[in-house]
Amino acid sequence: MKLLVIGTGAREHALVRALAADPAVTELHAAPGNPGIAELAPCHPVRADDPDQVTELAVRLGVDLVLIGPELPLVKGVADAVRAAGIGCFGPSAAAARLEGSKAFAKEVMAAAGVPTGASRLCLTLDDVGSALAEFGAPHVVKDDGLAAGKGVIVTADRDAALAHAAGCLERPGGQVVIEEFLDGPEVSLFCLTDGESVVPLAPAQDFKRALDGDAGPNTGGMGAYSPLPWAPPDLVEQVLTRVAQPTVDEMARRGVPFAGVLYCGLALTSRGVKVIEFNARFGDPETQVVLPRLSTPLAGLLLAAATGTLADQPPLRWHQGSAVAVVLAAAGYPGTPRTGDVITGLGDDDAEHWVLHAGTTLGAAGEVHSSGGRVLSIVGLGDDLESARTTAYAAMHKIHLDGGHYRTDIAAQILP
Repeated sequence: MKLLVIGTGAREHALVRALAADPAVTELHAAPGNPGIAELAPCHPVRADDPDQVTELAVRLGVDLVLIGPELPLVKGVADAVRAAGIGCFGPSAAAARLEGSKAFAKEVMAAAGVPTGASRLCLTLDDVGSALAEFGAPHVVKDDGLAAGKGVIVTADRDAALAHAAGCLERPGGQVVIEEFLDGPEVSLFCLTDGESVVPLAPAQDFKRALDGDAGPNTGGMGAYSPLPWAPPDLVEQVLTRVAQPTVDEMARRGVPFAGVLYCGLALTSRGVKVIEFNARFGDPETQVVLPRLSTPLAGLLLAAATGTLADQPPLRWHQGSAVAVVLAAAGYPGTPRTGDVITGLGDDDAEHWVLHAGTTLGAAGEVHSSGGRVLSIVGLGDDLESARTTAYAAMHKIHLDGGHYRTDIAAQILP
């Protein structure tokens, strides 16, 4: 099987790494990729969110399947263009990707499907926002209705901060915001593969969105994650499958907009049961970095089955018994304006116990690795249990140097004895 992976981040590096280990994969390409991905697959300099460029590359390479990693290409219709050229694609259509592209649309679908979620109001003006904030009370949850790379949400007890975030969202052309009730309880991420009818859940993970230890500081795209979740209810995956994922997939099909790809369910385990915080239309970052190392079932066949409507024919998934912990190294200034161009040293090589996954990196003239974005690396530790996986991740992180780089020191710490 020949595959093309679209994207540049640590999520795509994790996907490429898993696919490179799959004996069914005879040829593997990436676009545009990054220096870490380039060690595993040829990288091609095309724009990930340009449907024509991606499709032309897929046709030229003669691939059997295109896997789209990030959300922007999906919302811009890259999957539609690839399918129109007669090539298999893992990723929803632009119409179906509205589940991530519009928080208001996702709430509408959830209401129609009877999916448990928090109460919300769509606001078009600051006056609307003010009344919604008063209605729901603090802590205030304000979400940009559109894509915001994981940083469009603010949760705060400060009404002025909530209003300021909403004003920034509304200033953009067509800007809308969604004000929601705050959902108490721990958060969980669960990826569900779907071909538009059948749904196959993966293992749950938990990520850490705040920039600083103790869940302090501003929201980010994600500073770390771990899997499995020993504290989660034993029937959690079945609950999400029957109450959230399958009803959502069924409702999208009923609307004539089948959703095929991965439905990322962001969940809160509240005192009133499991509720959906948000949907994404792609694998999450950094949760992918801890879920895929635990998956024993070869990945390529699963992706192809989701793309070709044959997921129901797949055998049950197999999982490694161990644990995985990912810690994100971020550049100076992140999540604000990150400093780029700094040299990264001490990367070393992957082994059976840890993965070094590139995100915001580029190669210098002499082959040295430089920082080129906000989240620079994901360091993944693997082990028999979470404590050993966590120890391995931080031991690898301590060998790496990035001037001004920062990372959280408490990923997965709170669940250890």
